[in-house]
Amino acid sequence: MATASAPLSETVASPAPIPELDTDRLMGFVGKAVGDFGALVNGALVVVGDRLGFYRALAGAGALTPEELAERTGTRARYAREWLNAQATAGYVTYEGDGRYRLPAEHAVALTDETSPAFVVGGFQLGLASVRSADALTEAFRTGAGIGWGEHDADLYPGCERLFGPSYRAFLASAWIPALDGVHDRLLAGGTVADIGCGYGTSTIVMAQAYPSSSFIGFDPHPGSVEAARLAAEEAGVADRVRFEVAAADGFAGRYDLVTFCDALHDMGDPVGAARHARSALADDGTLMVVEPIAGDRVEENQNPIGAAYYAFSNFLCTPGSIAQPVGLALGAQAGEARLRDVLEEAGFGSVRRVAESPLNMVLEAKP
Repeated sequence: MATASAPLSETVASPAPIPELDTDRLMGFVGKAVGDFGALVNGALVVVGDRLGFYRALAGAGALTPEELAERTGTRARYAREWLNAQATAGYVTYEGDGRYRLPAEHAVALTDETSPAFVVGGFQLGLASVRSADALTEAFRTGAGIGWGEHDADLYPGCERLFGPSYRAFLASAWIPALDGVHDRLLAGGTVADIGCGYGTSTIVMAQAYPSSSFIGFDPHPGSVEAARLAAEEAGVADRVRFEVAAADGFAGRYDLVTFCDALHDMGDPVGAARHARSALADDGTLMVVEPIAGDRVEENQNPIGAAYYAFSNFLCTPGSIAQPVGLALGAQAGEARLRDVLEEAGFGSVRRVAESPLNMVLEAKP
């Protein structure tokens, strides 16, 4: 038997009222978005320019034409001109007029000097390698699965070393370790150090160069990074007092005067377990040093360019990397000092204090 239909007003939802838009605010945001996707693509061009030696050829060379840059780098002038125009518009080189381009001396430091803490190319290399995992990350958002550190593009690992390595070379032995209570003198006299999550071994090697009487072991679960670290130690001439082993943060052996986590603790699936294992590996009056990305304890405190970069990297690398491991606590790259302190205290450390910081990092000292 047919039934009466409900009134149309009862079956079709009325459209939501369209809010009155602030046109200036809308267009301001569109302008920001255009700038951001331009920065994304220009960031990839920084990696291209680094690979081709463009920045090194421009550094100290005065104003060059595209033809002169191409001749110096063995490339094609038409491509060099397009790259130079993009770089000039983005503010990386300056257009001098009359078809010539210059790399300012200050920009040359940031783009060519890998010994300077101002060196930035590693961040672009790491960023480009990270976004190549966009498909995997999209699926991870849907399923909740992790993405293991070893599952990313191969360029990720040297990019990571080039991003963090300059800070380790500039600050680790000169400022961070001396800020720890009694550790500097202990290592000068001859101590033992375990560097957990050592990656390509830069932090381990820097410490070995500064403290030749001490012995060092770097541990990392990624075999490719461990192999690269061994080669780097040979090249640096410290292989007599440095060795590298494949091991998880909760599975390394030995007793140490100093255990370090350099930009690694927040990446671990079980940072509490890793810190607890590190505590058990400390010698009497031993010290744990935790180097972490600089961050405030609240989201509002991280609304700045460094926070934007670290949150983005955390989406691609740190959070899915932790979720891929047992426990999967997923601290993220912007955990903040208070959350890190909670982790260390839960692991059994009775004393935790912030002893140093740099533009990109904070340094915590923890003692049982």
